[in-house]
Amino acid sequence: MSETDYYALLGVSKNASDAEIKKAYRKLAMKYHPDHAKGDKAAEEKFKKISEAYAVLSDKEKRKQYDTFGADGFQQRYSQEDIFRGFDFSDLFREFGFGGGKGGKRGSVRFSFGGGGGNPFGSYSQQQATAPKGADLVYELPLTLREVATGTRKNIRFEHDGRSENLTVTIPKGMITGKKLRLAGKGEPSPLGGPPGDLYIQAKVIPDPLFKADGYDVTIDREIRLTEALLGTTISVPTLEGKSLSLKIPPGTNHKTKMRLAGRGLPHMRGSGKGDLYVRVLVRMPKHLTPAQKELVEKLAAEGL
Repeated sequence: MSETDYYALLGVSKNASDAEIKKAYRKLAMKYHPDHAKGDKAAEEKFKKISEAYAVLSDKEKRKQYDTFGADGFQQRYSQEDIFRGFDFSDLFREFGFGGGKGGKRGSVRFSFGGGGGNPFGSYSQQQATAPKGADLVYELPLTLREVATGTRKNIRFEHDGRSENLTVTIPKGMITGKKLRLAGKGEPSPLGGPPGDLYIQAKVIPDPLFKADGYDVTIDREIRLTEALLGTTISVPTLEGKSLSLKIPPGTNHKTKMRLAGRGLPHMRGSGKGDLYVRVLVRMPKHLTPAQKELVEKLAAEGL
């Protein structure tokens, strides 16, 4: 593997951000990818080199090693197999609009690490090139916390291929903000006759008047009187499922104390388990005292309370 300036290959500075590096690689990949430069051996070789550069510079640790030891020192520490190990181009190429799939392929370029760590981009079939996949679409779906807690069904309307389409989607429990559902083939059509893209339903939890979510954990505020904070009490706590729990408040509880109810938060989207429900205890201080209350407080003060 010859000494190479990865920054120069992508046309970026050594101080380039991750976003700038990705943008530069995307621009070059669109130009040199074999799906676009069919039959051009020079373009295919260029594509291999820029992909190697991106695999290094997009990885925090590899980029640090490259910057520290330079191209020559880096290549003494990393074989080409090391450079591409654990790096999956499939999602990246899908984002760029190239065809892709599983089974050892990334876009239309075959990956292989056989024979002692040669170039992972094996021979490209120029005569049977896979047409690029259509663009994926993302539909942001607002959900209430209660819908996240119990699951729901939603009717959505979205635009693709120049037309509107209505779908009924089953939303599983635990689909918190940022989680996605994939609807295969519901994205944009391929410009070259390949498979259509996918539609991703992405959740966005809307604010709730009682509960505040942090991932799968949920917090609710409950007020108690000053005397209840001093002497202790038992309060009722609502849940997202519409139930009610009893919570014992010990004597001497401070204002804004958080109490944890394990496993009473939001269910995990995949697998078992739930987050926790936190009750933030707010001690209500009276703004005005009646003469009788003031007299009692003065007696407590005289007793050193």
